[in-house]
Amino acid sequence: MKSANNMTKYSLRSWVLVLALAPTIVVGILLGSYFTINRFYELEQTLIEKGSNIVEPLAIASEFGIITQDRESTKLLLAASQINNASLILSIAVFDAENQLFVTSHYHKDFETMRYKQTLANLIGTEHETIGDTLVIRVPIISHTGLEPKHVASINRQSNGDINNNTSANGVVTPIYNNQQERILGYISVLLNKENALLEQHRAAIAAFIIVLIGVQFNLFFTFRLVKHVNYPITEMVRVVAKIREGKLDTRLEGNLIGELDLLKRGINAMAGSLSEYHDEMQQNIDQATSDLRETLEQIEIQNVELDIAKKRALEASRIKSEFLANMSHELRTPLNGVIGFARQLLKTPLHTSQLDYIKTIERSASNLLGIINDILDFSKLEAGKMILEKMPFALRETLTETLTIIAGSAQEKGLELVIDIDANVPESVSGDAMRVSQIITNLVGNAIKFTDKGSVILKIHLVGQDEDNITLRCEVIDTGIGIDESQQEYLFQAFGQADSSISRRFGGTGLGLVITKRLINQMGGQIGFTSAPNKGSNFWFILPLGISQFEIGEVLPVDALQHKSVLLYEPRELTRDTLNRRLVSWQLIITNVANPENLTSVLQTKNSKFDYIIMSCHGFADNASFIHLLQQAKQHTDCLILLHDCLDQDMIINVLKVNADVLLSTPVSDFTLAHHLIYPPVPSTFVSLPEQINLDVTQRLNASVLAVDDNMANLKLIDTLLKELVDNVVTVNNGADAIQQAKKQPFDLIFMDIQMPGTDGITATQQIRSESLNRNTPIIAVTAHAIAEERENILASGMDGFLPKPIDELSLKSVISRWIIKPQFTHFDTHVLNWDLCLTQANQKTDLALDMLKMLVNSLPETTATIDEALIARDAQTLLQAVHKLHGATCYCGVPTTQKLCRDIESALKHKIDIDDLEPEILELLDELTKVESAANQVINQLSVDVPHDQ
Repeated sequence: MKSANNMTKYSLRSWVLVLALAPTIVVGILLGSYFTINRFYELEQTLIEKGSNIVEPLAIASEFGIITQDRESTKLLLAASQINNASLILSIAVFDAENQLFVTSHYHKDFETMRYKQTLANLIGTEHETIGDTLVIRVPIISHTGLEPKHVASINRQSNGDINNNTSANGVVTPIYNNQQERILGYISVLLNKENALLEQHRAAIAAFIIVLIGVQFNLFFTFRLVKHVNYPITEMVRVVAKIREGKLDTRLEGNLIGELDLLKRGINAMAGSLSEYHDEMQQNIDQATSDLRETLEQIEIQNVELDIAKKRALEASRIKSEFLANMSHELRTPLNGVIGFARQLLKTPLHTSQLDYIKTIERSASNLLGIINDILDFSKLEAGKMILEKMPFALRETLTETLTIIAGSAQEKGLELVIDIDANVPESVSGDAMRVSQIITNLVGNAIKFTDKGSVILKIHLVGQDEDNITLRCEVIDTGIGIDESQQEYLFQAFGQADSSISRRFGGTGLGLVITKRLINQMGGQIGFTSAPNKGSNFWFILPLGISQFEIGEVLPVDALQHKSVLLYEPRELTRDTLNRRLVSWQLIITNVANPENLTSVLQTKNSKFDYIIMSCHGFADNASFIHLLQQAKQHTDCLILLHDCLDQDMIINVLKVNADVLLSTPVSDFTLAHHLIYPPVPSTFVSLPEQINLDVTQRLNASVLAVDDNMANLKLIDTLLKELVDNVVTVNNGADAIQQAKKQPFDLIFMDIQMPGTDGITATQQIRSESLNRNTPIIAVTAHAIAEERENILASGMDGFLPKPIDELSLKSVISRWIIKPQFTHFDTHVLNWDLCLTQANQKTDLALDMLKMLVNSLPETTATIDEALIARDAQTLLQAVHKLHGATCYCGVPTTQKLCRDIESALKHKIDIDDLEPEILELLDELTKVESAANQVINQLSVDVPHDQ
């Protein structure tokens, strides 16, 4: 790919020049170099041959001169040879067998270059040596005559003290022979001049260069001709194609071209013509399409205007619907408030049996009507996308137990076996919207009970997924009811619909429960489904994602204390027995299981049989006499007899069950409740019954003054009645104007204000009380039947401090009074360090939960502080991030705004890889803030905590 991109950087002209010139230049250089080098070699050989032809005859002629020691004749011979070849020979010298200069043609400044450096025996034939710009040729002088040379010179040299190595002690020269056993008398050396040869070599090189240059010029001439006839037309074609691409479709190639280029020219011109025709046709189509589009846009514009009008109408309809829902809620809840409130007040008075039954029926019917109203409002909020889900920590098993306890009465009336089966690995402390989870369970289990006449309803929950911060639960509600026909199943999750009309007539209901349940689960991020068959029951399942609370919610029981203790379990119902058995096994008790009265009798009749606990069900007995007899027998075999019942007969409960049991528990029984009474069994003088009856005694009234405002006389009378049971002084008025006057006359500890009133409404009255009265800082609580979230926000934004919905519940009223009249005052710390009101808000106004969260935060602070200190010293960013992240999660539920902000900032910085050194001031500030939080939290805990002893 890279090579292809590099090729496109060069033009066609460049490629033609390169491809044409490069081979010519390379071949010319190779051929010129070859012939030049060959010429150099030939000239060198010629010079050597000439020198050899001169020196070899001289070597033969010099033999006699050396033998006879005739230097003069030898010199004349050498001089004559040099004169004849004066341009070639620089000097000729003859050396004897002792490698001494014998004679020379004329004096030369340095005969050492001509002297043979090796032993003469190695000089076999003619040898040559190049020294600079000269050539030395040496030829041995061989003895052909066989005569002995004279020794005069040697004797003379001996007399002069110069004795050569080849000379013997007596002055006789030792003969020298070559490898062919020829005697060497000496050698002749000729110094030749190479200048003429070098000049010839230079001439040959210049001639070769000129020839190569001429060849390149010829190649350039033909290459440029090729470029002119090929490259120029191609360049012109590129230019024409570029113009065609720009939209100039009338551009054409002109002139006559050669060969295939002419065919290419015709093809380009034909293509341009075709494109021009296509362009004209396309333009016509575009014009037609534009015309059609203009008409369509006009129609769309008309439709947009109509849609805008329809949207405004829809928004207006939505507004009217919201107002209608608000008014409907108010108008329905207002009379219901009186009905339910006075019905509950009547229950506190002495009544005979039929009157008590009538009042309970009235209260139940009004509560059912209130439930229908709540369903309609929930459906409307879900449909409008205005349902806001909370994320608060709660105890899962406790919440489910409370929910099932409310609806267990319906199952008991029908004689159904209601079972809750939660796997042991499901965490207890989770975070989410507990109220909506309870609503989902209520809808599904309530439906299962409604459509089941006999058999069982079981709620199964098990863990299907878990990570560091979240869990995923699979919940199943399985019943043995009437089931759903396959043809009716597709309509099940539609609003205001049920499987068929006959079911609606038989069982009643709005048909909103399942659709609300589905939308709630979907909004939580889960999903719901079911399987069902007629007359075989149904299995509704849903996936529920929840967060994991970083702290334990509620009391942690020491279940290890139950290990290896013995328990006798009697439960004839299989589902309940299996569930209880799994719980007891998980607590490591030693279990004896019996499933019928006969086996129970057999076990109890065994001598010396003693159990730490006996858990008995009320089912499976033929009559009360045998049941009571077995209860009495069982008490003799244990110190803790726990009786499980689903009885509705109060006489039976009081006269039979309470008398013969140590602990009386209503089924379905929760894990916590059962474990609590196993770990903390009652003493003999104490009896525990769960659920306990509501204490109906009138509590001690508070010394407080309360103003109540409501335009409905029934509601005003009800709230007056309820308040007089709780506080000493109650003032009631039925309009906003009178409320303002009362607020100007005297101070109140608390004001309950209705919202919708003729004349001066509650919001206007509140604003005037806040502006000018003796109660500018008095808490004002809105008492209204409005259930729409927007209305509640408007109410709180108007200056009111709290909200009390109708119908008024006595417990809710007590909670409001407890919060605002007995409101704790903390003066030893700043509200930015610890804000108790914020803590209550984050705990959904549950004081116990808020205290538990504060306690868990305080208990975790020493470990957290130590971890942060160690990570700061070690500069361990990962450990620091984990510690701050965990602390940040805890601060979200404890009302510590400054600490929460510091944790959020530090965590964000660490996630963005900011160096710990840059964050050290913030980390140190966080550590100081944690010290302040610990001190403030301990003050709140010490002031508000109430010790709750175990039931014993």
